[in-house]
Amino acid sequence: MSGVQTITVSPADADQRLDRWLRRLFPAVTQGRIEKMCRKGDLRVDGGRVKANTRLLVGQQVRVPPMPEKSDDRPVVQVQRVSDADAEMIQNCVIFRDDHIIALNKPPGLPVQGGSKLTRHVDGLADALRFGSEEKPRLVHRLDKDTSGVLIMARTRAVAADLTTAFRHRATRKIYWAAVAGVPTPQMGTIRYGLVKAPGHGAKGEAEKMICVHPREIDATPGAKAATTDYAVLAPLGRRAAWVALVPITGRTHQLRAHMAELGHPIIGDGKYGGSGQENLGDGWGAQLGGEVSRKLHLHARSLTLKHPVTGAVLQLTAPLPDHMKRTWDYLEWLPGDVPADPFEEDL
Repeated sequence: MSGVQTITVSPADADQRLDRWLRRLFPAVTQGRIEKMCRKGDLRVDGGRVKANTRLLVGQQVRVPPMPEKSDDRPVVQVQRVSDADAEMIQNCVIFRDDHIIALNKPPGLPVQGGSKLTRHVDGLADALRFGSEEKPRLVHRLDKDTSGVLIMARTRAVAADLTTAFRHRATRKIYWAAVAGVPTPQMGTIRYGLVKAPGHGAKGEAEKMICVHPREIDATPGAKAATTDYAVLAPLGRRAAWVALVPITGRTHQLRAHMAELGHPIIGDGKYGGSGQENLGDGWGAQLGGEVSRKLHLHARSLTLKHPVTGAVLQLTAPLPDHMKRTWDYLEWLPGDVPADPFEEDL
């Protein structure tokens, strides 16, 4: 039997039923046992009694009583001390902080959450972001491991709930910067390909990839979901590459990367969607430029605009480019000050 655990609901687990979520973590537990734990009050969410069909929200704290376990099936929930070096690193990522919200400029290569073989991640470093608060900040949305930029965390349960709702109902505006192969035509447009998940190659579905589906085929494709991305070319480099701004109207997994690759203009450094296996090769190259340009992914969450859940003020948060993208911008003589903060503003 495991001991009593408190598990934080991650963005990936949001809107799941409590019983299904628990059975995924503890395959040995029965539905009857879950319902009994709910009736007795042994299984609680944010300290309150719940039913087995309760839908979970990001950031909620689930108290899990001792559970039956299998050798490798139960989650490993550990409290680890954040090293001084990691504490300094994650604190240096803070670009905004008040009593309710913390905004980070997440570095590329740092996962937002733990997972298969991922032990160092933003959620695991959150204790270093308390800044005197009794609670550690909670994740309310995600960025891919190799994507850098603005990442919001909530400092209380109430703010986490409000921000999660804002992201879910698209009451925020996110603008990404990317360097892509070739120059999209027209230079401003909207991509409406749906996305469906292809099976991963690992034993537990690792290396999953999203496949684009023509808008006419979305309804007829099992598992496909609608996805919409606005794009604008900010600066072309002849016909070889372009600096683009991207706005995800929907928030699907790998949406920006899959959409740009489908256009034949993969994001520079994207081996998953822009490699030799890419179906639409555009002008004939993959997602590398060579020379002084880094092979890392060139995708950055440049800005996030949202209404503050407590003060009501409009927050406009901007994250400087990571080092590898700054070197590329310097090498290509692309100047951040030469482009509008929101190239789509006239269309709003």
